[in-house]
Amino acid sequence: MNNKQKYNQVFIESFSIDESALGDNLEYNTIPTWDSIGHMAMTAALEEAFNIAMETDDIIDFSSYKKGFEILAKYGVEF
Repeated sequence: MNNKQKYNQVFIESFSIDESALGDNLEYNTIPTWDSIGHMAMTAALEEAFNIAMETDDIIDFSSYKKGFEILAKYGVEF
């Protein structure tokens, strides 16, 4: 499984969504499951999947599917 597949899988499992929902329009609070609790679950799953520990500012700034690529790149995750 490549990094994009891992990334997508975290979103699909964390938010109980279909792969077709993934894209630039997927943002925090645009789906019911991406609330504050879902956000923390997603963060924990990403940290585990990529063996990283995100800084608090990055967790807060992680506001969309698209923004996640930029944030994870800071931790050496290549897509």
